[in-house]
Amino acid sequence: MNPLQSSLLPPSTQSSTHLRVATYNIHKGVRGMGPTKRLEIHNLSLAVEAFDADIVCLQEVRQFHKAEAKRFSRTDYGPLCWPQQPQADFLAPEGYDVAYRTNATTKDGEHGNALLSRWPMGNIGHHDVSDHRFEQRGFLHVPVFWRGIEIHVIVVHLGLIHASRVRQAEQLAALVSKHLPPEALVVVAGDFNDWNEKLDQVLHTANLKRAGLPKAPNTPTFPSRIPVLALDRVYTRGLSCQSVMVPRGGAWARMSDHLPLVVELDIDHIE
Repeated sequence: MNPLQSSLLPPSTQSSTHLRVATYNIHKGVRGMGPTKRLEIHNLSLAVEAFDADIVCLQEVRQFHKAEAKRFSRTDYGPLCWPQQPQADFLAPEGYDVAYRTNATTKDGEHGNALLSRWPMGNIGHHDVSDHRFEQRGFLHVPVFWRGIEIHVIVVHLGLIHASRVRQAEQLAALVSKHLPPEALVVVAGDFNDWNEKLDQVLHTANLKRAGLPKAPNTPTFPSRIPVLALDRVYTRGLSCQSVMVPRGGAWARMSDHLPLVVELDIDHIE
């Protein structure tokens, strides 16, 4: 049994009436600095499996990185070395489809957003929303056909500067309101970096509402050891939130500087 499963929600199934969505900033699969840097991608694969989610939205995912691959080589680390596969494919549980697009390129590699789905996916779209030369950002947009129902899923990782985040949120709202059918179901998930809680009103212009419960509308996920900021979020259109879970504890605090957020959603029924 996956040792992380007990700290999450009860297992989901393909016959469930709830859509389970998880979002997680995986910090490129490594933690620490200098000689204390350690590889966490293998533990993260257990975490993703433990979500038992219909849709998993991931940020800071690597397709390749030459320096990290060399550092965590098979010679030194044996079976727990740097994966031969791109991280999104490595993390995907058996039977899940994978969508990935690069946001940022660096000297030794790159990273971006990924979507893992246990349901069929449509065409993969990518929107470059880089706002200045110091940060490369993008939206990953993929239709997912959950129980035969099309849901537009957008994975985001917004910028560190407030003004940039606002402009990126405006682009996100425009994407939803102007480029998707007005009746389309929408899930937007990711790391919004919105520590000062300024983006809800911007996204509300596209009828996007934050997934949360009345008693806990904003659920902290950062930093992972003592979470105080609700940086990781899910916004929806045409769906309502039924449950929210943020797993906590030593293992979860170790794997990334963010905690994952898991929500269960139902389709709104308008009389």
